[in-house]
Amino acid sequence: MVFRSGKHRSGRTRRGRAPRTYLLRGAAALTMLVVLVVVVNGTVSRDVGARSQTEPPPGGAPKAFSTFIDRAGISPDGAAASADLDGSGNSLSARTLAEAGWVPGGDVVLLGTPFRLPAYSRGRPDHLLADGQPVVLEDTRVHSVGFLVTGSRIGGGGDDVLGTGTIVYADGTEQDYTLSVPHWTEGPAGDAALTLPYANSSSAIENGPTGPVRLYARSVPVDPVREVDHVVLPQVAEESARMHVFSVGGRSAGEDWTGTWARATSGYMEVGPWEDQTLRLAVRSTTGGHRVRIRLDNTFADRPVRVGAASLGLRGEGAATLGSALPLAFGGSSETVIPAGGQVFSDPVEILLPPHTDVLISLHLPDRVTAAPVHYASVDTNFTSAPGTGDQTLDPTGEPFTGRVDQWPFLAGVEVLDGPGAVVALGDSITDGTRSTRDAHARWPDVLSTRLAAQPGVPNMGVLNMGVAGNHVVTDGYPGAGVSTYANGVAMTHRAQRDVFTREGVGTLVVFAGINDLRWGTDPRDVIAGLEAIADTADEHGVRVFVATLGPCGGEARCTAEVEQARQLVNAHLRGQADDPDSSFAGVWDFDAVLRDPQNPSRLLPDYDSGDHLHPGDAGLRALAESVDLHQLVGV
Repeated sequence: MVFRSGKHRSGRTRRGRAPRTYLLRGAAALTMLVVLVVVVNGTVSRDVGARSQTEPPPGGAPKAFSTFIDRAGISPDGAAASADLDGSGNSLSARTLAEAGWVPGGDVVLLGTPFRLPAYSRGRPDHLLADGQPVVLEDTRVHSVGFLVTGSRIGGGGDDVLGTGTIVYADGTEQDYTLSVPHWTEGPAGDAALTLPYANSSSAIENGPTGPVRLYARSVPVDPVREVDHVVLPQVAEESARMHVFSVGGRSAGEDWTGTWARATSGYMEVGPWEDQTLRLAVRSTTGGHRVRIRLDNTFADRPVRVGAASLGLRGEGAATLGSALPLAFGGSSETVIPAGGQVFSDPVEILLPPHTDVLISLHLPDRVTAAPVHYASVDTNFTSAPGTGDQTLDPTGEPFTGRVDQWPFLAGVEVLDGPGAVVALGDSITDGTRSTRDAHARWPDVLSTRLAAQPGVPNMGVLNMGVAGNHVVTDGYPGAGVSTYANGVAMTHRAQRDVFTREGVGTLVVFAGINDLRWGTDPRDVIAGLEAIADTADEHGVRVFVATLGPCGGEARCTAEVEQARQLVNAHLRGQADDPDSSFAGVWDFDAVLRDPQNPSRLLPDYDSGDHLHPGDAGLRALAESVDLHQLVGV
C-alpha cells in the first residue's frame, strides 16, 4: 500500500513529552547539534496551569518592552567605547545596521512578525539581557511570539544560549517555552535574520577580531484563540551565557490568511543589473479568494531594496494581463523599502481569484539592483522590461517586457483571506520540478492541487511548493550570507521556520527529502535525525506531518552502491514509523514504491525516468501526486 498511516496524526501538541535526543554523526553533526536545539526547543513546551489572579508576576508588573531596555550594544564606528555587547568591548556597528536598512526606531518584519527596532545612538541603551522580565505585547491575539535576539558568552565559547520563559494568557493560564539563541559570532549564517560584515571593537574599527556577526529571529507558537496577557522573557541558567534581546513582537491572528502560492528563497545571486525597470513574475493560484495580498522577501541580503510600484493582475497571453492590473500599496503607500533580511506584505486588494488561475505580479525597481534573493529554478517563464523604461506595472499589453527571467526574485508568496488552510510540500529538486515540462505546472504539488480541486468532499486547500533544487535536510548549500553562485538553499532544518511554520494558514506539511544528503556523503542517521527534528517542531506548531520514502536513483553518477544502502536504511526507518504510536509523523508515503522499477528496485521505472536516473519526468511526478489519499491528507 502506498500510503501508510501513523498513530499520531491530530496535529495537537503532545504536552509533557520530552524532546527526542539524537546521536549525531558524520559531517553534519555540528550543524545538526545547533539545529536540533533551536528548532525543537524553540517552541512551546507545555501548559503549566493557571496563576492566581492576585499573585504578582515574578519580574514585577508587566510593561512595554522598551521600558526594560538598559544596555548599549550598538556603537558608531570609531566610538566603540560607547557600547559593549559581549563584555569584551565589542559591539554591533550602527553604520552596518543602517546600511542594511535597520534604522534607529524603524520597523522590520521577520518570520511574519513585525519588530520595532531600538532607537539606537551613541551611548543610548538599545537592548536588554533576558532575565524573566514580564513584557506586554501590542497585539494580544497572535499566532506566535517573536524575539529579535543574539547570544554571547563571557570568557569565550560559541555554544548556543538557552533560557526558559512563560507565555501568560489573559485567562490566567500559562505556557512554558524554551528559547535557544546562537552565538553572535559563531552561530550559523543560514539561520540568521541578518549577517553584518563586522563588529566594532576596542582594538579595531573594521574587520576586528569578531569578524562577521549575526542577529537571529526566533518564533514561539501560542494559542491564537486566547489573548496573551504578557510574555515572561527567558531566564538563562548558565552564569557565563547572555541572551541579548533587541525587540519582541507578535504575529497577528486578527485575520485568517491562507497561502495560495509560495516559493522559498534559495540564494542571494548576481542579477541584471536591473535599474529603473519592471519585473513581471508569473504564478498560479492553488486555492481561491476575494481578497489577495503578496509577500516580498529580502532574505540573505546585506542591503535594503526599494520597490517603486507593484501590481497584481490576472494573466492573459504571455506577459499581457487579462484586463487591467490592480496597483498594490504597502501601508497606504505605492512604494516600499524592504530591509536586508526583512519581509513586507502588501495591503489586500479586492479581486476574484479562482483556484488554478495564472496571475502576474509586477515590481518596479527604480534603483540599481546587482544582487537579489531568488528562487533559482523556477521552471516557469518570468519577464522583465528593458533598463530605463520606468514603471510598467500597470501595462496591460505585455509589450514592454522583452526580457526573460528564469528565477523568482523577491516574490515569496501570494495569500488569500479566509481560505481553507494550506499544505506545504518541503523538498528538493524533485518537488521543485526540475526536468518537468517548462510552464506546464507538472510538478507533483501542482498535480496534487489539481486533484484537491476536483475531489468532492475535501477542502480545496492551498498547496505551497517549498522545494529547492539541490537542497539538503541537514547541511547548507547556499552559505546563508553574501552573493553566491550556489542557490541550492540553506538546510531544511535551517529554513523550516521561515518557509513552513510562519507561513499563513499552514496545517499540514509533507516532507520528501534526503537523497541529496546521501548522495553527498551525509550519514543516513543524521538524515533521519533531521527529518524527525522537523517533524517534532511541526508538532509543537500544531502542524500535521507526512513523510515520504526516498525514491531510487541507480544509474545516476553519485548514486553508488553505498548511497543505495544508505537509502534503504532511511526508508526502512521511515516505514517503521507508520506503526509507531509515538511517531511524530501523521503518515508515511511510500514514494519509493511508486517510482521504482519492480525488475530493478534501485532504479526508476523507465516510463517515469526523465533521463538522468534521479529526477522523475512528468509521468513520474503525476504518479506521486495520484498515489496520495486526499481524505487522509486533509484529515476528513
